[in-house]
Amino acid sequence: MTDKATLTIGDKTYDLPILKGSTGPDVVDVRKFYGDSDHFTFDPGFTSTASCESKITYIDGDAGILLHRGYPIDQLAEKSSFLEVCHLLLNGELPTAEEFTQFEHNITYHTMLHAQFDSFFQGFRRDAHPMAIMTGAVGALSAFYADSLNVDDPKQREISAHRLIAKMPTIAARAFQYSVGRPFVTPRNELSYSENFLRMCFSVPAEDWTPNPVLTRAMDRIFILHADHEQNASTSTVRLAGSSGAHPFACIAAGIACLWGPSHGGANQEALEMLEEIGTVENIPAYVQGVKDKKYKLMGFGHRVYKNFDPRAKVMQKTCYEVLEQLGINDPLLHVAMELEKVALSDPYFIERKLYPNIDFYSGITLRAMGFPTNMFTVLFALARTVGWISQWKEMFEDPTRKIGRPRQLYTGATQRDYTPVDKRG
Repeated sequence: MTDKATLTIGDKTYDLPILKGSTGPDVVDVRKFYGDSDHFTFDPGFTSTASCESKITYIDGDAGILLHRGYPIDQLAEKSSFLEVCHLLLNGELPTAEEFTQFEHNITYHTMLHAQFDSFFQGFRRDAHPMAIMTGAVGALSAFYADSLNVDDPKQREISAHRLIAKMPTIAARAFQYSVGRPFVTPRNELSYSENFLRMCFSVPAEDWTPNPVLTRAMDRIFILHADHEQNASTSTVRLAGSSGAHPFACIAAGIACLWGPSHGGANQEALEMLEEIGTVENIPAYVQGVKDKKYKLMGFGHRVYKNFDPRAKVMQKTCYEVLEQLGINDPLLHVAMELEKVALSDPYFIERKLYPNIDFYSGITLRAMGFPTNMFTVLFALARTVGWISQWKEMFEDPTRKIGRPRQLYTGATQRDYTPVDKRG
């Protein structure tokens, strides 16, 4: 027997079914509420509304838990690889050795871009933001792959998913190389996913490029930690775009556009810009006091979802220290970051408010140390999140209850009135 909630409005009562998930809060089913009562529910930002049913990612923000298909994020980041996590998100299970070999082959041998595609980049100004290039380039992929745009064909959905995961590093690296005036670098099949990306970003024709295992592993972890994060703004955008039947290239481009917002994908850039504003270790006490006095915001600390320590931040912190040690970088800004971290983790003001360093704080420092400019941070986020977006898009198309998204509103504008000719308007 299904549990029910009873809602009373005036002298009428309405029974609303309560749906139970495998874990997490129960959900009050309001799908028939408007038809029965002529009332909408009101939830700006959808902070209390479940927009879909999903089996991909689960977050318990109060407990600091993030699970992908049931696997804790820290275990995946420490023991798995990004491509293995891609298979897990897409297909629901970790692959067998044979399945992984085939999946890795499919991705590796789809990393090349059509030769004509390179001319697409030339249409952008040299100083174009890499996210502007990404948004346009990903949407343009559909012009080259019309053979896999039938969203109702499971095989074509799979081919498009593999193409997007495979080609995103190549597009991202080209956006980077184009912005700094270096020639494009072609992917190589003998390299791993993360090795290939780093090579395409940082190798130059004048000298040989050698992979650094510490940096490769750091890049792979960063991709894993950003792979999916439940029904956030960009993922909801992808699902909403896809609900109309739009093909995945258009939907992922929409997700990238949403991610571009500073409140979403730009958070690690804002954290680094805060460190630049602080400038030196000596300025930290005054800045911290300014935060307490509500003069400044402490970027890279706390999280809208996590009311505890961000589980991704623990892995990112370790990765950050490994990269800094490996590179031996003596960057004053990194000293500011490390000192600010110590202050925040020991000051009762921040502890009481659970303002712990989040993933954006450590990832910004790490990416800076690895040589990425701040305008590339959101591009890397988009690269990693592509598998989450496409997994959510694929799951939505496999849901028999799928409907086109159509949020309602609380209308507070003018009521019906008659048109008045312009010469008679006072």
